[in-house]
Amino acid sequence: MKKYAVYSSPTGNYCYMYADCVEALENTGFEDIITEEQLPVVFDGRGGYSRFREDEPNFLRIIESDKEMPLSLEEMYKRNDPDFKLGWISPEGDTYSCAFTNHNKCAKMIAKTFYPDSRFPERTLDRNGWLQVIDSWDGTQRHHGQFVFTESGRITKKQADRLFDLGLYNNEEVRELIANSENDW
Repeated sequence: MKKYAVYSSPTGNYCYMYADCVEALENTGFEDIITEEQLPVVFDGRGGYSRFREDEPNFLRIIESDKEMPLSLEEMYKRNDPDFKLGWISPEGDTYSCAFTNHNKCAKMIAKTFYPDSRFPERTLDRNGWLQVIDSWDGTQRHHGQFVFTESGRITKKQADRLFDLGLYNNEEVRELIANSENDW
């Protein structure tokens, strides 16, 4: 059973593999690098590690799991968060929040949860009617915006209602999606 340090973020929780004994270093590639005196450590998932401190900002708890993804979809990506800004919207109008660089990771978790046999997560969500709300900042604007995208160019009534609740109803692309879809409702 592996251990993980769980941290909070504005869009959900995330975790890093945690090692507090020499045995936990087995098969990490760090067996000959990290000494017992350096423990405990967390692995950042990008080939690095750092010393673990319980007083780190946003640290929540240590968990044990044998799962590939130790946290559930809803734990990692807040579902129907009232502060939703970026992420995915299901055909039923449920939102899953993610940071501006995590759409792919979020798509993987959604696909694994709802479409377990899928091979290409973002394409699977697009083909099943999910919407992406992405950051529309181009580097020159004063403020970041939100851009709504779907490969099909169509949305459900529940998605339209959610976009209204999110204050995105007047975005140019949303008006176009509604015009293309409202006869189907």
